[in-house]
Amino acid sequence: MGTGNQTWVREFILLGLSSDWDTQISLFIFFLITYLVTVLGNFFIVLLIRLDSRLHTPMYFFLTNLSLVDVSYATSVVPQMLVHFLAAHKAIPFVSCAAQLFFSLGLGGIEFVLLAVMAYDRYVAVCNPLRYSVIMHGGLCIRLAITSWVSGSVNSLIQTVITFQLPMCTNKYIDHISCELLAVVRLACVDTSSNEIAIMVSSIVLLMTPFCLVLLSYIQIISTILKIRSTEGRKKAFHTCASHLTVVVLCYGMAIFTYIQPRSSPSVLQEKLISLFYAVLTPMLNPMIYSVRNKEVKGAWQKLVGQLTGLTSKLAT
Repeated sequence: MGTGNQTWVREFILLGLSSDWDTQISLFIFFLITYLVTVLGNFFIVLLIRLDSRLHTPMYFFLTNLSLVDVSYATSVVPQMLVHFLAAHKAIPFVSCAAQLFFSLGLGGIEFVLLAVMAYDRYVAVCNPLRYSVIMHGGLCIRLAITSWVSGSVNSLIQTVITFQLPMCTNKYIDHISCELLAVVRLACVDTSSNEIAIMVSSIVLLMTPFCLVLLSYIQIISTILKIRSTEGRKKAFHTCASHLTVVVLCYGMAIFTYIQPRSSPSVLQEKLISLFYAVLTPMLNPMIYSVRNKEVKGAWQKLVGQLTGLTSKLAT
């Protein structure tokens, strides 16, 4: 099978979640609402951080990056899914499929690395508070953020190129909600062992390595918190990490639960649910978690509302 066979496939057909029309309408309404909540929630987080000088710290710099990643991730998958819920012919062009795989895979990798970076930030804040501003200076924060974006993007570019070089022959039906890596690899009409090895290696580098760094950071954080004598001091130190720890459990927990299990690989249904979890649920929940569990974000929101109320009153008079 030469590369000429690959040109036989001009487009792919995404089978999605359901073929029943009524179910698709219900899913369209549900996912449209969740997508709008995701975009608005993350937009407000970024807006609050930009407007409130008290939030111009390393932690909120990284949170801004996380919000941008979440919105971008959701946008790489959900709009296409919404269009297909209302379309009879659920096709996606070859180039669009490759682009969707690149962006969704890249943004997923960026998020895992970024969470490890945020864990390091919390480690320094709790374990070395007196030198926090010296260690987490602006230059380091920018370098860490760039490392997150570059590592995820480079890995995604490599995976996308080697995946779409595979001859697809006449296979064009993707049993998934999007052009997900494993779903596309399954279409190949040649041996894909080398691709599976590449996927495994990248999973170790961009999933397990950041997870181990997060784990080490929180072992040190917990050890430090337990040494604090006052109950109030322990609570304050814990609340410093609570929001990030909740997001870490959500993101890494699902991935590890899915892939670190006796069976060799997740089922097709599991893959669809995982994609929905990362493309819809996680981006929607992250701003809520950082708003509900964070006094500084609450304070910034109350301040903004107060300013808007005051401005409205002045305009009315």
